Amino acid sequence: MPHDGRARAGDTELRAIEADTAGADTPPPMPPAAMRDRALMFAGAELLAVYVPDTGDEELRLVETAGRTTAPDCVPERLPVSGGSSAARAFRADRPLWLTPAHPSSSSSEGGPAPVRAETSLGALPLTSDGRRLGCLIVMGAPTDGFETGQRRFLERYADAVADMLQAGAGRPVPAPLLSPALRSLRVGSFVLERDTGVIEADETLLELVGITPDDFDGKADTLLAHAFPEDMHALMSIVESTGQEYGRRELEFRIRRPTGEMRWLSLSCRVAPCTAERPEQVLGVVTATSVLSRSADDVSRIQWLTAALDAAATVRDVGQVAVTALREPLGADRVALAELQDNRLMVTVLDPPQPGVWPQIWRSQWRSEWPDAPVTALPSLRTALQDGRVDLWPAGSPLEPGLAGIGSGGLAVLPLPAEGRVAGVCLVGWDRPHEFVPEERTLLTATAALIGQALKRAHAYDAEQELATMLQRSLLPRRLPQLPGCTAVARYLPARRGLQVGGDWYDVIALSEEKVALVIGDVQGHSAGAATIMGQMRTAVRAYAVEGHPPDVVVSHANRLLVGMETDLFATCCYVELDLEEGNTLFVRAGHLSPLVRHADGRTEEVQVEGGLPLGVLAEADFPMTALTLSPGTVLALITDGLVEASDLPLDEGMRRTLTSLAAADPADPGHMADELLGDVGRREDDVALLLLRYDGMKTRPTRADWVVWRLPDAVMHARRFTARTLRRWKAGEAADEVLLVVSELVTNALVHTQGPVRVDLTLRGDRVRVGVSDSSPRAPAKPVIVDWEATGGRGLLLVEAMSESFGSMPVAGGKQVWSEIAVPRNASAPTGPEPAASPRALP
Repeated sequence: MPHDGRARAGDTELRAIEADTAGADTPPPMPPAAMRDRALMFAGAELLAVYVPDTGDEELRLVETAGRTTAPDCVPERLPVSGGSSAARAFRADRPLWLTPAHPSSSSSEGGPAPVRAETSLGALPLTSDGRRLGCLIVMGAPTDGFETGQRRFLERYADAVADMLQAGAGRPVPAPLLSPALRSLRVGSFVLERDTGVIEADETLLELVGITPDDFDGKADTLLAHAFPEDMHALMSIVESTGQEYGRRELEFRIRRPTGEMRWLSLSCRVAPCTAERPEQVLGVVTATSVLSRSADDVSRIQWLTAALDAAATVRDVGQVAVTALREPLGADRVALAELQDNRLMVTVLDPPQPGVWPQIWRSQWRSEWPDAPVTALPSLRTALQDGRVDLWPAGSPLEPGLAGIGSGGLAVLPLPAEGRVAGVCLVGWDRPHEFVPEERTLLTATAALIGQALKRAHAYDAEQELATMLQRSLLPRRLPQLPGCTAVARYLPARRGLQVGGDWYDVIALSEEKVALVIGDVQGHSAGAATIMGQMRTAVRAYAVEGHPPDVVVSHANRLLVGMETDLFATCCYVELDLEEGNTLFVRAGHLSPLVRHADGRTEEVQVEGGLPLGVLAEADFPMTALTLSPGTVLALITDGLVEASDLPLDEGMRRTLTSLAAADPADPGHMADELLGDVGRREDDVALLLLRYDGMKTRPTRADWVVWRLPDAVMHARRFTARTLRRWKAGEAADEVLLVVSELVTNALVHTQGPVRVDLTLRGDRVRVGVSDSSPRAPAKPVIVDWEATGGRGLLLVEAMSESFGSMPVAGGKQVWSEIAVPRNASAPTGPEPAASPRALP
């Protein structure tokens, strides 16, 4: 797309606002035709003509025209200086002449330039420089009611620029071009924005003002907005985004940060061109460089900007930054401090500049955290001002205590911040050089203090609400993730930055056993305390179903039925992953959630194609199919929520593509840093973000396993003991045989006596420990006897098992429970070098 965004025919109502162009560099040359079109658009004109006095100053000679029509009958080649034409009259009177179609002097009977149409207005502006009359600029166009004030103001500045060009070219036999160079000297940039797409056509002058080269500009409005200050984004977005409430013209001043770090004030003037059958709705505007808000700036405009900026400031820190922006640079101050008043102490919110060394000693001595807490009792002058609630202005040389004199030796403004009938805080503005306070400044500071005080009170309540929401969110998410053998898991959660910062995103890492782990990520609909409550319930339910030993599809199905039965209209999405840490075998279940992402060891990334089901809470009988995938060591698995990859200005497909690219570029050696790289700079988030990463390394030492299905025969315990003895001999762990055989005897006996259904013995050798697990079909955990007397015939078995074991317990598994015991193997025993194939004793030995 070309960067030269020019206006179409009829778009002549835009106006430029006053701008300080002193010392501005001349931008790169532009095509003359484009410059003429811009001049017409800026000025609301259809025709421009420049007349200069001929030899003897008796006639005005036409030297240049620009516009959509330059017919000879419209613009005479020569005009007598003594005549009654508008050009001659303005030249003689040395003042602008503005005529409307209703004015009798605007007709061609005066012998001057004739209007392009009968309803055209006309302006004649004298061209003077250093008291010399150099010529006259004729402008035709604008609506029938004449040029507006803003258009006249710009045209007068434009005439001054043309006069400067004439003065610079004095003495040349042939005058150089005037109109286009004069416009370039004003550094006026223009743009045409399509609201629906965010595509903007910006000319080279506008790009130069922002600090972007034409080759680096991608034609998107976001690229230009990225250079604006955050405090000014609210006003700019009201122009970029359609609000449904159209306006005629808008003018505002905003700041940008150029790539060199320079801060620059720009002025913008624009209007909306409604959509037609040929083109969509557009915003047409001009941008000029302007001076930093100075003391002579329009106080009304400054208060309007401050009101809008404080309205967009949500937190106490935001209010402080707006106050610094509104006071320090515009007033030429050296220091600005904003503090809340709490319990007779100043709880400092913002200091600018933030370095401790530039503040008084009493402030530095209280610097315990990010900002100091200054006692009001140590600052009598400040205490008096806070009691009176009035703005105090202390000029240079005023007797102040050291705590305040060090803030502004050349002048100090103490601004109590009123809110709801009391003083909510104070703002201090200090100057090092002598500063003269004028009456208008006191009025402005008083109005500013009132606005900041109300905003500070509101922001304090907002911060308290957000702190409560943050505590709620943290209480519902895992405080820490478990340490897992053969893998590393990290998680990140970022709340939304709009509205209540508590949402429905959640994650969890569940250690199912020593060789299995479950990863869960989900998102409950909405951003409210209700969504957070449902989120906490779903996380607890999924964890409970998972630790019972159910397979992934059953876990998700149970959670779905639970949510359907709740009294809520909210639904949730979920992705559940079960990983075998020994083999890398992975089972995925997806309930309306985003698919997992995988980064392979060679750096390739892909989206795992997991067959999906309905979101949780929609249909009780929904199916949730499983998808299998085998992970190799070095693979990184990423589970994400939609807040990371989708926004109003970021389509889901594009967000997934960016995340896959970031995942491929990140270094998997540090999963924590990798997670931070994936989050990147998410800016002003519309949704909360949850991210769960797991790097699978593979288990360095794999355990050796064997299992035995116990048949319900009279000698079943004997056969279980024989199987155990043979296995321990193969494993060269015979030194622990007595303890292991005793544990197997007791646990198998308990399972056969107290339960029904199948019984299985699982033996695992891991390092220097043998784990014995006996599984049965009863979900009830074994109960140890409280008292065992001499006459009791049973109840001592579990006590013996506990005494012989390093650790002992029971855990739910699919279809029942497993009672387990771990027994240490003496160090001189050596484990087998490789994994033992699982025994398949389906017949008696």
